[in-house]
Amino acid sequence: MPEIIEFSGPVLAGPDSERRGLWSVDGLLTFTRPQQVPDRVLEGWVLPGFVDAHCHIGLGPGGAVEAAVAEEQASTDLNAGTLLARDAGSPADTRFLQGSRNAPVLIRAGRHVARTRRYLRGFAEEVEPDGLVEALRKQARDGDGWVKLVGDWIDRGVGDLAPSFPADAVAAAVQAVHDEGARITAHCFGEETLDQMLDAGIDCIEHATGLLPRHLPRFVEQGVPIVPTLINIATFPDIAAQAEPKFPRYAAHMRALWERRAERVLEAYEAGVQIYAGTDAGSVIRHGRIADEILALHHAGLPMAAALNAACWGARRWLGAEGLQEGARADVVLCREDPRQAPATVGELAHVVLGGRIIR
Repeated sequence: MPEIIEFSGPVLAGPDSERRGLWSVDGLLTFTRPQQVPDRVLEGWVLPGFVDAHCHIGLGPGGAVEAAVAEEQASTDLNAGTLLARDAGSPADTRFLQGSRNAPVLIRAGRHVARTRRYLRGFAEEVEPDGLVEALRKQARDGDGWVKLVGDWIDRGVGDLAPSFPADAVAAAVQAVHDEGARITAHCFGEETLDQMLDAGIDCIEHATGLLPRHLPRFVEQGVPIVPTLINIATFPDIAAQAEPKFPRYAAHMRALWERRAERVLEAYEAGVQIYAGTDAGSVIRHGRIADEILALHHAGLPMAAALNAACWGARRWLGAEGLQEGARADVVLCREDPRQAPATVGELAHVVLGGRIIR
């Protein structure tokens, strides 16, 4: 006999789409009531499993972590409701987690690619401009359709943020990734780097703290989304304080970026830029914080339905994943209240279901 779960509460198939009557039959969703009595009945407001669009399973403060630690990171995310994670760079090979019953669905981006001695030690494949194209081609072949480029970092020679690579090298590298059939995203803190990435035809921007009003029309026209990682941007004052003695210009710049973080995200949303939720968990940010990022987007000014869309329906469409539809895999979370009206409920989930298996 098939295993059947009945979801007895309201079903949010979209930000403004509410209906009732949803079941999981052997791990697949259906809106048609089965003839068999359900094995379990779960109550709550039903949403698609959350998406963490910027996550680093397999990464720790010093670089790659052991397999057991990566498994624990994945399990922590899963229990918090992250049922789909887009890896945004990891030095560990986490393919062993794909298909695991104790891990989110994982879309890997391979390893970060950064400029030599211009990023966190042990995190990235570090190259000079003449090696950028080949390095990104390699990561495109090793990943699951995404590549991560570190677009800027502190340049100790100038004492401030600066693009990591020349514009012509970035343009050639982006084209090479596209030729491999993959998409490329870039870590970007500063303002100048965004122009370079948009000129090159980038597919996504991580952090985007340097967004200026002049950038917004290009993001919209080119269909380039941003993943603000607001709970990570909250660490900028600490970074600035540590850097102040040697690099006061950089410290002041990081504080200025932090001070306008919410304003920039709201301006992007109001301009029509696509925004997705990502925690940046795996280095200094602990795993299992997708609810905190959803709430941070809401506190920045996004309506709660839009903040949820950044981690649910919209994020799943962007990554080519199913939502709440007939025949889709039963990857759902259940909130105790309507999360559009009671935002805090996303951090106090009633149930998490992965592939029709009740996680909690």
